[in-house]
Amino acid sequence: MPLSWNEIKTRAIAFSKEWETESSEDAEAKSFWDEFFNVFGISRRRVASFEKPVKKQDGTQGFIDLLWKGVILVEHKSRGKSLDKAFQQAKDYFPGLKEHELPRFILVSDFQSFRLYDLENGTTAEFPLKDFLQHIHLFGFIAGYEKRSYKEEDPANIQAAERMGKLHDALEASGYTGHALEVYLVRLLFCLFAEDTSIFERTQFQDYIDKHTKEDGSDLAMHLAQLFQVLNTPKAHRLKTLDETLDAFPFVNGKLFEEMLPFAAFDSKMRDMLLYACSLDWSRISPAIFGSMFQAVMNPKERRNLGAHYTSEKNIQKVIKPLFLDGLYAEFEKAKGNRNRLNELHGKIASLHFLDPACGCGNFLIIAYREMRQLEMAILRELNKGGQGFLDVREIIRVDVDQFAGIEYDEFPARIAEVAMWLIDHQMNMRVSEEFGQYFVRLPLRKAARIVHGNALRLDWRKLRSDIEYQISVDEMNVFVAEPERITRP
Repeated sequence: MPLSWNEIKTRAIAFSKEWETESSEDAEAKSFWDEFFNVFGISRRRVASFEKPVKKQDGTQGFIDLLWKGVILVEHKSRGKSLDKAFQQAKDYFPGLKEHELPRFILVSDFQSFRLYDLENGTTAEFPLKDFLQHIHLFGFIAGYEKRSYKEEDPANIQAAERMGKLHDALEASGYTGHALEVYLVRLLFCLFAEDTSIFERTQFQDYIDKHTKEDGSDLAMHLAQLFQVLNTPKAHRLKTLDETLDAFPFVNGKLFEEMLPFAAFDSKMRDMLLYACSLDWSRISPAIFGSMFQAVMNPKERRNLGAHYTSEKNIQKVIKPLFLDGLYAEFEKAKGNRNRLNELHGKIASLHFLDPACGCGNFLIIAYREMRQLEMAILRELNKGGQGFLDVREIIRVDVDQFAGIEYDEFPARIAEVAMWLIDHQMNMRVSEEFGQYFVRLPLRKAARIVHGNALRLDWRKLRSDIEYQISVDEMNVFVAEPERITRP
């Protein structure tokens, strides 16, 4: 479980004070980095290794000071040494690394100064040790926090879909098809997302695959089957002799891992595909966009034009803003400064229910849910003016995924929509953690969006919810407001 930002900041102050006079790389570098990772509640021993041997670009043998595969490479020097040379030395190691080991970040330091390179965004930040606290948010990715701005054209979404598409093709070619393949891929999607967003420990899923399965992939399916069973079993009900690495995974529930699936069969190439997928930063993926892309990769003909297979957020906003969002924000503006009215509005948005009768992969539901959570945060921010804070954010977050329902004729997008709602819920929970300084996660998954696999023309929509005050349903062509006794155009 990630530390709260308040605790991280407290540890950062202590770390800066502890190391303000150190200068010897050889004597104390390992202790320095162990304690650096401890600032974020991460055991360096579990995620990163010292002195990793690697062939440099010129063919000579080198040793990386510290490597967290796929995340960050650290090159450390004694006090006063050139950080430019340290960065060049770090880059010289890249040709000797495997694809899934290549880091997004390079961090160089001489004890008294830090320089962080974000290779993906092309940004660099440099600051002295004494200012570590002021720059602590640069390292949110270590603890599992990172502010994200999702773009529809973000290549990370397409890259993720393509990686999953290749794994899908390989499994299908092996004879693993149909419903089992669809559920299997959705489970893998959840695991990939979970380890990059603090549902699991950082790299927990990747490390388990990398360190506990054979390189030829022959035992990978067996390990995944056991892992899925563990994720579906409460801690108290697990075997006492269960391997401690498996037992460290949380109880997820939510019916995602409930069904017993036939065993798949992997080879070395397929195992590499999965590890390659693990190396992507899944916290950057937008559930609203990825779901449709993920569905598109199932069809090789559609895969060539992945960007065309989702309704843009701009168009979704054109529907949901006049339908309900603008009105709710107008109420919010009127309620500002009045705690009673703010609390009434909070109760109101927690009582609303939303239905999309042709939900596909859940694009509309996901965006609508995210917007309702953002409105809730705006209300709580207003209530918190004065800086008193909240004793326990778990008690004040009331908007939840079970307020949202959908109907989808095809099973695969329906399953994607269901898990995507959990993913966007977790992303919003991370924003709550960032906003109020308390780690907030909903595990085990006790509530879920009700996504029904069926024909919307033959189902009684009202039976999806028995406690409906009113429902809002949207699809890409028509908009309806559904009330208990009638369905009318607005």
